[in-house]
Amino acid sequence: MDAVVPDTGPPVPAGPGAAQGGLLDAVLAPAYVVDGDGVIVAVNSAVERLLGRSGAELLGRNAHDLLHRDMHGGAVPHSRCELRDALVTGRTNQSDVGWFARADGSLIGLSWFMTPYVLGPGRPGALVLLHQRQDAPEREEGEARPGTLTELDRLALLADTTTRLTSTLDVEEALHRLAVLTVPLLADWAVVDLLTENDEVRRALVVQHKDGVLVQRGDLQGPMPPLPQESPMPLSRALRGAASSVACPSTYQGPPDSGIAVEQHRLFEATGMHSAAIAPIRGPRDVLGALTLGRSARPDPFTAADLPLLEDITRRAGLALDNARLYQRQRKVSETMQRHLLPQMPTIPGLSLTARYVAAPQASQVGGDWYDAFPLADGATALAIGDVVGHDLDAAGGMAQVRNMLRAFAWTQPESPCDVVSRLDQALMHIAQVPMATMLLARLTSAEDGLWRLRWTNAGHPPPLLVDCDGRSRFLTEGHGILLGTGAGRPREDAVVTLPPRSTLVLYTDGLVESTRHPIDDGLELLRRHAAGLARRPLDAFSDALLDRVRPQDNDDDVAFLALRTPDPE
Repeated sequence: MDAVVPDTGPPVPAGPGAAQGGLLDAVLAPAYVVDGDGVIVAVNSAVERLLGRSGAELLGRNAHDLLHRDMHGGAVPHSRCELRDALVTGRTNQSDVGWFARADGSLIGLSWFMTPYVLGPGRPGALVLLHQRQDAPEREEGEARPGTLTELDRLALLADTTTRLTSTLDVEEALHRLAVLTVPLLADWAVVDLLTENDEVRRALVVQHKDGVLVQRGDLQGPMPPLPQESPMPLSRALRGAASSVACPSTYQGPPDSGIAVEQHRLFEATGMHSAAIAPIRGPRDVLGALTLGRSARPDPFTAADLPLLEDITRRAGLALDNARLYQRQRKVSETMQRHLLPQMPTIPGLSLTARYVAAPQASQVGGDWYDAFPLADGATALAIGDVVGHDLDAAGGMAQVRNMLRAFAWTQPESPCDVVSRLDQALMHIAQVPMATMLLARLTSAEDGLWRLRWTNAGHPPPLLVDCDGRSRFLTEGHGILLGTGAGRPREDAVVTLPPRSTLVLYTDGLVESTRHPIDDGLELLRRHAAGLARRPLDAFSDALLDRVRPQDNDDDVAFLALRTPDPE
């Protein structure tokens, strides 16, 4: 997420600052050193005097956000910052024209020289030397400054807005990026009010530019009063989709006509804003909310000339937020559908049984991973897990078909698992729209000696993992056959194992062990080692920890997971 941080006090100076600063004191010109991210790690006393900032105020802060300004005192877009470009490319660069912000809010015109600076092994950085221009005296905060960006600045901002907002499908992240794009470049405050699906108003984000960083004001966020349909006040009009407008504290000084007007009066008092520009955030179909930009430290008020740029920004924000909302809505529906397609676990006397389903982290569609457990007509218990090819509604429908047909075959013909799977494979080829699928089917029975026996067959699925209570573990690789849907007609076979007391059996889909960064054998070994280390945890804690530790971060697949534990005969 972009640099929006809670208001937790001043930043902690970087560790290497003192040592580097000692070296810089031998440099008579004002100088500072930044790391590869642009964070100041060292300063000398000359730059402290020049900028009117102590070392504690400089160290650990991003130099671009804290110091770099345009000639009007506004923030410089990252895409147009020559200093940042020199840092990223690792080239020596210099300029005779540059504006820097001092601690008292004034601007100072400086020439600068930047060159690569090695902080240590694998730690690139840059050294910046400053020189005060004789033809560019300091500008005081109270002097007039133009209220608009240059046309080039405006185009760069809009291009940056489009790129950054459309590259995320998370609503909260999009809002934070919107704040970073507009504050402090255009304002000291950014406020976003959103309309919910029930036409309720929520103050989703309030951000302030304070001491060179963006601070989120959670105390000013939260639910808002209902939207009045007739109010002529600026925010109410914007939330109804009317034209943008400017406002000031006097706008909300009179008797309030609604609860929203009361909240706006409170906002102006709490923030100290003397001027605000408010524009609707419109999506392709309806109004999504409103963006308020406010100025408190900057003396120049918003004017009507600022509104076209604000409307261009909110138009792009509306498209991005609409896409993010649609994605999250679809993902919620998909996950709900997936949960309803998966069964509840039966109660098996003497056994502990648990299951998990983890949706794909980036996918908004249902997947084909599934699990099942159900009693059979002869008193045995069937365990199954599988994966239908695909990540869409067809895969989900195929998964439901496979699971329901499997239940029917297993119940009406309680025979060996390999015979049931063979009949299922033949049926899928003729009466179901399932391209290919993997599956493991097992029969679990209790023997007279009090132990549990597992008979299973495997149709192209990752092998089950059996873990003893003392941590000994092995994959059950027997009974392996070709996956479903190939039409090969090859014979299948069963395998049998006696489950030791207090042992844990793990069935899972490939999303738990597959990664783009290493072979699947590495993922299987990681699963085995962690399962062995967690063998004595309660089954639910075992399952949650195993999923958390083993599932690869770069895997975009869903995961179905089924685990059981046998009792202690004593």
